[in-house]
Amino acid sequence: MPVSEALRRLSEDPRFWSQLFVHDGAFPDPDPAELRVALPVTGGYGLVLDLDLPTGEQRLGLREPASTEPVQLGWAAPGRPYPAALRWHELELCARVIALEDPTLPHPGLVVALLSPFAPLTADDDESAAAAVRAAAYRSLRREVPPAVPAGPEQAPLPLFAAESWWPQPPAPSPRVIDETAVAAYTAPAPARLEVRGGSRFPREGLAELVRQAAERLSRLPGEQWYARVRPLARHIADTGDLRPVGDLLGELTEAGCDHPTVLDALSEPLVPLEACWMVETLAGALPGTLLRRHV
Repeated sequence: MPVSEALRRLSEDPRFWSQLFVHDGAFPDPDPAELRVALPVTGGYGLVLDLDLPTGEQRLGLREPASTEPVQLGWAAPGRPYPAALRWHELELCARVIALEDPTLPHPGLVVALLSPFAPLTADDDESAAAAVRAAAYRSLRREVPPAVPAGPEQAPLPLFAAESWWPQPPAPSPRVIDETAVAAYTAPAPARLEVRGGSRFPREGLAELVRQAAERLSRLPGEQWYARVRPLARHIADTGDLRPVGDLLGELTEAGCDHPTVLDALSEPLVPLEACWMVETLAGALPGTLLRRHV
């Protein structure tokens, strides 16, 4: 199921992200006011994020096969710590699978950006690597910026009135939805966390099965059509940490007939090392983070 048009439209508005993480009231009249973000993962399992934009409340749930409503994983509201409903490796794994299964989603960044507050780091996580992935996720929220409409006289003005102060050009919107200041703020470690995984109602078995099936789905990819022939080259890149052959990897995939936009986008110019790393790791069948840590 592709990402909904409502979410895609909201994700391109910087006020949406500011309201979601800072709750600064910068998005007073959102449309829609309530949004359910369904993120199917695999095997009938998925994650569901319910957003109440005017109040800032968020509910993360687990959808299991044949279930009508998701089971709650965690609830967050302004002024309260986010629940540690997911582990970082679980979120990163699910985001990769979701992006691969949704050709309209060119990067797992949208999923990571939405759900990373629900996956605070633990002592077992590589903080620098996770921060780099989160920063890359927010930076991946690019948008096409139309050329500015000329705002000036129909004929050349007299020299006295030719200065920029007389005919200023309209400000050009940033090609990124989230600027670097916001990226730094959103990727800062959470000051507090709320442990919810030990509760009696937490769906531990269902979440464990989702993670197991997602890992299995990702492990099958290198052996599928188009990808099997490039696995040796992807493994070489993962083992050496040298991203220079990524262009050759992209060429071999194209010659083999691969037209998956998520795969091709991650390996295309202009090359973003962290974006290329996750795809090379996937094609090589390597553990997530194997190549990434060399480029953080």
